[in-house]
Amino acid sequence: MSAAQAIEPRFIPKIWGSKELEPWFPNPTEPTGEVWFPAGELLIKFLFTTENLSVQVHPKDDYAALHEQSLGKTEMWHILRAAPDAKVALGFTEPVGPQQFRKSAESGEIVDLLEWMPAHAGDTFFAPAGTVHAIGAGLALCEIQQNSDVTYRVFDYGRDRGLQLEKALEVADFGRHPGASVPRLIGAGSELLVECAYFVTEKAHISFPCALHAGYAIVLEGSGLLDGQPFRPGTVWSIPQEGSRIGPESPVTLLTTRVPVS
Repeated sequence: MSAAQAIEPRFIPKIWGSKELEPWFPNPTEPTGEVWFPAGELLIKFLFTTENLSVQVHPKDDYAALHEQSLGKTEMWHILRAAPDAKVALGFTEPVGPQQFRKSAESGEIVDLLEWMPAHAGDTFFAPAGTVHAIGAGLALCEIQQNSDVTYRVFDYGRDRGLQLEKALEVADFGRHPGASVPRLIGAGSELLVECAYFVTEKAHISFPCALHAGYAIVLEGSGLLDGQPFRPGTVWSIPQEGSRIGPESPVTLLTTRVPVS
């Protein structure tokens, strides 16, 4: 029987990043914005923000394959920590047209047309490809996404980075977004957060030894042993097909995610 394997993280500096990564990672000397864990068809990230991220949109699979030789990028965010006024933006307060989208992106007015939603620890937001979105300042979150890095920036607060407005116009949904996801209880201590064609993500609170199903386990809180190997917050594990045994030494909170069987 094979054992769970820890995935090595990759730390990505960002101008909007933070030096406050604990308790998931040691605090760095330079601002870190993202911590990546490649997970097959998925990419698991931790994000830490001290400034607003760009207004952006990701393409769907067919457009990304044709224009970027890549997968599309549908993603979800689970909020781990939030400043009192922290927000995320998903979709628009009212539907917009292509001309209004272009003009507002060029002027920066698009920031005011977006639907900004309060973000609190424990909230989950689902962003299908095509959703115009932005992540605000003062957040730590876990992002689960298709394994793609294709991003079309629409507005970037005057930072010296390129925009991809023409491509964004071709892939953007100009409508509203339903808002935060509503978790569904699926068993004692477990909730279904997001289920889509690309990933199924659950949240589990574990206080006694039990089995984990195949996929990936993201440790948010607690410590213990996974197939006899020590784990701590901020570790991400690949769980083999035959599953794994977890033995908590303190109450554990996990996100588990997997690619659905087609």
